[in-house]
Parts: sequence; C-alpha cells; structure tokens
Amino acid sequence: MRQPNAASASLSGLPSRRRLYLAAEPSNSFVSANEIHIPVGETVRIILRADDVIHSFWVPNLHGKRDLIPGQVNVLYLSADRPGTFRGQCAEFCGAQHAHMALFVVAEPKESFAEWENKQRQSARTPQNEEQQRGQQVFLRGPCVMCHTIQGTIAGATTGPDLTHIASRLSIGAGRLPNTRGHLGGWILDPQTPKPGNLMPPNLLPPEDFQALLAYLDNLE
Repeated sequence: MRQPNAASASLSGLPSRRRLYLAAEPSNSFVSANEIHIPVGETVRIILRADDVIHSFWVPNLHGKRDLIPGQVNVLYLSADRPGTFRGQCAEFCGAQHAHMALFVVAEPKESFAEWENKQRQSARTPQNEEQQRGQQVFLRGPCVMCHTIQGTIAGATTGPDLTHIASRLSIGAGRLPNTRGHLGGWILDPQTPKPGNLMPPNLLPPEDFQALLAYLDNLE
C-alpha cells in the first residue's frame, strides 16, 4: 500500500455533523460537513469515531465497510484512481433515520483538491450587499448561532454542522436533500418533515428575515 497522504480526514459518528481534516501543521486543519474531498491517486487515512451508537462507513465504489464504535477509534485507508463523486452510506442500523445517513466522497485532480483545501481554510465570505448583511444579523442574533459555527464571526457552536462554506456543498441533511436555495429554505423552516427525529428544530422567521438569511447562506461558498 502506498503511504497515506499527510492530511487525514477524521469523521464523527453523525455524517452531517463533522469532517475534520487533519494537517501535519495543526493550524492548517479545518472542518467541513456532509462530504469528503480527496485527491485522485493519493491514499487517504480516514479516522472513524462514533458519538452515540454503532455506525458503519461504506463507500461501495472505493472500499469495504468499516464500523464506527463509541469509545473506539477505527482507521480506514481509501483512494480513488479517477475523478468522480462517490455516494457512501451508513451500513449499520443506527436509528430511525438510518436510511437517510448518506455522504459523498468527491475525488478531484490534485490541483483542484489543493484549491478546494485552501478555500476551506479561509473564513466565511463577508456579506456582499445589504440583504446579506441583514441575513448575517438574523443568523447571529437568532437560534442559528446556538448550534452552528461560521468562521470569522462570533458563531462557534458545534451541535450542528459547520456552515462556513455551506454554499459549496452538494447536499444538506447528511445527503437527504440537494443543496439548493429551495431545499435549504424548507429545511430551515421545517427540518422534521424531510428527516423526522433529527436534532434541528423548526425556525419560523418573518418573511424578510427568512429571505435575508437565505441570501447570506447562499454567499457562504
């Protein structure tokens, strides 16, 4: 087996919540969610941890299954020999939403991966207009700030996924929905309908605040 890439990805037990990319230099580590990006032709180490119950990490086109067990650390090495987006799934029954615990592995040429990696290390984009500025204040002064992180702002909670670059992601809700403005809006207003039992509560906002919040999140590429 080739030596693993210096950067590793560390996964928690909840696919939508945390992807920690570990770098040899700690200050270069960063957090993402929902998907894993890897460079084509490199062997990448995946460190698997579970916060709650047993899960099983499975990306059929790249590797076999490997369990995530509370109190135990497991390791998996995977690589992709061609660019592509590969769907993964939790393969161990873990609760009511087991069937909706998905993720994507995005394999990119090394140059594209390096660009993505550099962008992920940056703080969130600042609001570009008045509507986005209002949306940022809706986020920071409302319930969103109690659960989420946006780097470069006062938002630093870790109950929910890091949203610093949410607009660049393929999906929301652990692969449950495509990441479009319409789906994101529906998720914010009523997340229990598409995914009953998830940790996010409904957020009923005045229409102008709601549209401003969506405009702000759309800016976070």
